[in-house]
Amino acid sequence: MLLDTIGMTPLIRLRHIRAGDDCATVLAKAEFLNPSGSIKDRPARAMIMEGVRSGELTPDKTLLDATSGNMGISYAMIGATLGYKVALCLPRNANKERKRVLSALGAEIIETDPIMGSEGAAAMAQSIHDRSPSLYFHPDQYNNDENWRSHYNTTGVEIWEQTKGFVSHFVAGVGTAGTFTGVSRRLKAFNPDVQAFITQPNTPLHGLEGIRYLPSSSVIQSAVFDGSLMDGRIVVSTDEARAMTLKLARLEGLFVGMSSGANVAAALKLAADLSPDDIVVTVLSDTGFRYLSDKLWDAPHKKPY
Repeated sequence: MLLDTIGMTPLIRLRHIRAGDDCATVLAKAEFLNPSGSIKDRPARAMIMEGVRSGELTPDKTLLDATSGNMGISYAMIGATLGYKVALCLPRNANKERKRVLSALGAEIIETDPIMGSEGAAAMAQSIHDRSPSLYFHPDQYNNDENWRSHYNTTGVEIWEQTKGFVSHFVAGVGTAGTFTGVSRRLKAFNPDVQAFITQPNTPLHGLEGIRYLPSSSVIQSAVFDGSLMDGRIVVSTDEARAMTLKLARLEGLFVGMSSGANVAAALKLAADLSPDDIVVTVLSDTGFRYLSDKLWDAPHKKPY
């Protein structure tokens, strides 16, 4: 089954983009190789299968949730595979690639006020469900423990095994916080000395899809986020993230989205202050094919420094 191909993504050592000769090694988990193209396949599968197991998701119900794009595409892919209808609330200004993929997979798109962002989409999904609870299964990705557990049970274990237990630091941006919470909690369970850092945009008005500016984000009040796991934040600007995304494509052949560029930029900043014995792991969250209309890819064909 297609769902069996989710996870077990490779851990890639960057060959040309490095922090320096006497710095820590940076490894990147290639989550864009999941079947729908993003890390969200892991929690989407976990939340849906728990819904089926618990009896909350039945064949007559429509799966309904809020999304900025990636989780919605994962829901739609799995829904198509298992035969469930999917309806998704997402901001009207979500990029056209995501909307076209959602439509191709048969999902119903409910557009919400772009000014309200992800929080407005979440409020709309909750309102629709509350009006007709018998018609919908609402996994609520921002408050569903299966979100972080999917990474605790899979992603974190894979990183530990792929580094043979030598991972010393983990770096990830926060969207729903599922990846950060689940992986950090698992790695610290294996070894309490592992440190976990959040990739932090440098301003609330940043241009990095899928990464929250934590100080002003409601995600810190969600059931998924666990701030006690955080050992620090690494600030990355939108320009730094976009430049790194272009470097990853042109120097490493890794065609990924801007959140992946932010994560790698943050990991390299951290690695520069660590010893060669340390291993920093981060995630390449999604594929660059989801951002083809972005003008980033129109940059002249020269070294992107």
